[in-house]
Formats: sequence, C-alpha cells, structure tokens
Amino acid sequence: MTDGSGGTVDAPERLEVWCAGEHWCPVTTTATLIGKKWHPVIVHRLLDAGPSGFSELQNHVDGISSKVLSESLEDLEERSLVDRTVVSEKPFRVEYELTEHGASLEPVIEAMREWGNEHLRPPAEDERV
Repeated sequence: MTDGSGGTVDAPERLEVWCAGEHWCPVTTTATLIGKKWHPVIVHRLLDAGPSGFSELQNHVDGISSKVLSESLEDLEERSLVDRTVVSEKPFRVEYELTEHGASLEPVIEAMREWGNEHLRPPAEDERV
C-alpha cells in the first residue's frame, strides 16, 4: 500500500478466520466477532461518540450492567476491535476507542441499523420495559 506521498504503509493485520476454506467462513467469523448481544451496540456507540470512558459508555448503552459492559469491552479488546487506554491514575480513568479493525465495521453496523429501521416495528407502549 502507498500513503499518497509515494511512501509505503503497512497493511493492517488481518484477523484470523476460524474455519478457513469454506465459503461461509468469513460470515461465521464476522458474526462471532460482533454477534454477541451488546457488541454491535458498543461498536455503534464508539463509532458515534468516539473515544469514551466506561461510565459514558454505560450511560449510552441502555440496559447494560457494569459487569456485562466490562466483560464485553474485554472481549472486544481481546478480538482487536477496541483499545483500552489509561487516561489518569488519580482518579483512575480509562478510555475505550475502536481500533482500525473496529472502525472498519462501520458499514456493517450501519447496514444493520438501516435494515432494522426498514424491517422492524417499535414495540407497543405496553410492551416497553
């Protein structure tokens, strides 16, 4: 790859496919990465808001517990989709942001949102929690 000024840029590291050789494997691998209940919502919030602290994310992801958010962020970090940075020690504060791999999910997340807007109806007032 070139960087536009004639220099070269390293291609981003590709993520491992867990069932190489099959036509459906890229779909399976992608679904495994973002298929957990809260993962696409967290990625969507980070796409919208940019780097965010834990409390800020929890406030913007309705209905998620601290424990589940923490576990989800750890999982996304292990899968190279989110980076965690310690911003300050006192008071202790961390910030989460999407990696290049995580940010590249934007068209997938946007397609999910558009499909939902087109095909899903909101719950009736008496069905809302």
